[in-house]
Amino acid sequence: MKDNLLRNIILIGSMGLIIVGVSKGEVTTVLTKAINICLECIGIG
Repeated sequence: MKDNLLRNIILIGSMGLIIVGVSKGEVTTVLTKAINICLECIGIG
């Protein structure tokens, strides 16, 4: 029972932070950084 409560609190908190990030336009920033990291690993960038 205690595990389910903790799991639900973490889930709700995570969803809340995702919503805040999306509303602030951070999706573009994260995607740009991910692309740059991938290109560096491959050796293209």
